[in-house]
Amino acid sequence: MYVIESKGGTITCMLLALLFLGTWPAIMTLTERRGRLPQHTYLDYTLTNLLAAVIIAFTLGEISPSRPNFTTQLSQDNWPSVMFAMAGGIFLSLGTLATQYAWAFVGLSVTEVITASIAVVIGTTLNYFLDDRINRAEVLFPGVACFLIAVCFGSAVHKSNAADNKSKLQGFKSLETTSSFQMETSSIKEGKAKVGTADFLIEVEKQRAIKVFGKSTIIGLAITFFAGICFSLISPAVSLATNDQWHTLKHGVGTL
Repeated sequence: MYVIESKGGTITCMLLALLFLGTWPAIMTLTERRGRLPQHTYLDYTLTNLLAAVIIAFTLGEISPSRPNFTTQLSQDNWPSVMFAMAGGIFLSLGTLATQYAWAFVGLSVTEVITASIAVVIGTTLNYFLDDRINRAEVLFPGVACFLIAVCFGSAVHKSNAADNKSKLQGFKSLETTSSFQMETSSIKEGKAKVGTADFLIEVEKQRAIKVFGKSTIIGLAITFFAGICFSLISPAVSLATNDQWHTLKHGVGTL
């Protein structure tokens, strides 16, 4: 398989990863706010992941003769590593599914801050011990502490946003949502409502696939923390699959 071994190539891949990580949540949130069911978006997401994985496996996974290629490893007795890799995929799927609902309850900015920070805090700590402490703790963990602070700030922002939205909607008493969102005390004016106003919040609620009015704010935070924990376990699982720190493979069998 093809492996990038230069620092420049590695940094380039990391920057591309950051770019994609910053765009897909916004796109998925936009589709949900426009009424697309999250399970349909998730089907698109999982099928695309599968297709991309297959293409990469039979292209980049078959290039270099110096390392075990994809088809070669299919016949090896490497089930422990395969199971770790599958566990990482399960955590990725659960985390992504949870974040789709967390975006609706908590908002995109708060969800991404909390889930990413939890993933860094737990994932970095686990990887530090899996890698036999090869990194300098005095440099690594102050950065991790900053992400832990971000989790606290993100939770505070969510609480503030929830209180702000509640105060804006005090004049409105909503009926049950059926085919449309009905209002007891007021009707929304014609035209596009100003962002952040009560009318805007109601318009979004009418159109979106996941209805959040009247739901407890604790639900949103609980889903967000669950998603963050799932994301934090992806990297350790993949590390165990590719480095075999627990020595689960038989002698002479290469890692994935």
